[in-house]
Amino acid sequence: MERYNGFNGLLESQKEKFGASPAFRYDKNGTIETVTYRQWYDDVHKEAALLKEAGSACNAVVCDGSYASVCVIFASVLAGAQTVLLEALQSAEERQEALRFTDAEAVWIRGNYTKTGLVMDPEEQKDRSGRILFFTSGTTSRSRAVVLSDVSLMNSAWNGGMMLAMEPSDTLLCVLPLSHVFGFVCSLLWPLSFGACTALSRGPRHYIDDCAWFKPTVVSAVPTLLQFFLKYNVMNEELHTILVGAGDCPKEVLDAVKQSGRRISFGYGMTETSSGVAISVGDDPLAMAVCPDDTITLTEDGEILIQAPTCVMQGYYKDPEGTEAVLKDGVLHTGDLGKFDEKGCLHILGRKKEVLVFADGTKIYLPEYEAQLTAVLDTTELAVILRQGKPVLVMQNNGMSRQEVLEKTAPVMKKYSRGRQITDVLFMDNRLPRTASGKIRRWQLQKEIG
Repeated sequence: MERYNGFNGLLESQKEKFGASPAFRYDKNGTIETVTYRQWYDDVHKEAALLKEAGSACNAVVCDGSYASVCVIFASVLAGAQTVLLEALQSAEERQEALRFTDAEAVWIRGNYTKTGLVMDPEEQKDRSGRILFFTSGTTSRSRAVVLSDVSLMNSAWNGGMMLAMEPSDTLLCVLPLSHVFGFVCSLLWPLSFGACTALSRGPRHYIDDCAWFKPTVVSAVPTLLQFFLKYNVMNEELHTILVGAGDCPKEVLDAVKQSGRRISFGYGMTETSSGVAISVGDDPLAMAVCPDDTITLTEDGEILIQAPTCVMQGYYKDPEGTEAVLKDGVLHTGDLGKFDEKGCLHILGRKKEVLVFADGTKIYLPEYEAQLTAVLDTTELAVILRQGKPVLVMQNNGMSRQEVLEKTAPVMKKYSRGRQITDVLFMDNRLPRTASGKIRRWQLQKEIG
């Protein structure tokens, strides 16, 4: 596999090697439109010329999953602007806050390119070329803008591709948001690096029939989406490989994919590392081999430390203190907990910030704890938080009474000491707040509950 030096290197190389081959497929008025690598190259360069003429130092792109949005992202980088990727489902207030914070001078939304009236700080402009800002998922704290680059993202695609290869004949169904680094690298750069085709999903309303429509051979998914695919039996016969990541995936879900005869791989990574640093390539989807550019070590308490010189972030935007807190002498302190098995494969145990620590020093590892509650309550719309120093279960109101919930969870609670057992149940009328990749926004939930 070739390592590409940034977006322009990818565009130039793939135009020469795969010029007439399909790079993208997407729905256009009820029919499938195909874009070749040569046409994609031309479209990006035409858009880049327009952006250069516009002269914005920082462009924000609302990632709606369209082919046009993909072209604008690549074009903005080629035009030398700092590029900010924003979620399509953000509220107007969240979007305006992101635009102000990142100094976005222009924003692209559904084909419209608009000046914001903001001016990028001259100091920030000095190193803007090639910079791409992704916002973290913010599951345990407010989202941060992570400064990556087209070079680090292409290195990440090479890193993962060396572990899990694709063929030019493959078609990957892109159902993940491109505003998140897992979706951007593993649903877009990964197939493009191999000269494969990326089929752009028609959106959430078509998740149930997109596989039949595009007939993909590969798909990248978050665990909740993979569970949806299995529940509604939407996976087409041609689909042979699934990469799942960005969250904890129940073993029974992984086993169900294996039983269907498809290859299932689990990936671990962070926004701060330009996506994946470890991927499972053997029979156990949860036993992950470390990617070639990365070195992973564990602290005494099991925290995962990552050295990823080709892929690690430049830092958090306008947050040198936050950067220094996690990136020390080139080593990223992830806050994740892991272990190595006898074969040297990495297993993820949880997250330090997803650990409830009590006054007596005892702890609850929330992913494991909540998985047991999910099994007996038959719902994923739940989370455990501390309230007045005691564990409390928060769940979406599904008609069950507090007493029914406590009775159903009693067998699970018997496994824990009294101080670690649920003391109350709180019901919410709406779904629990989640990120685009399906993780619970714990900080937001804690704030809402009080």
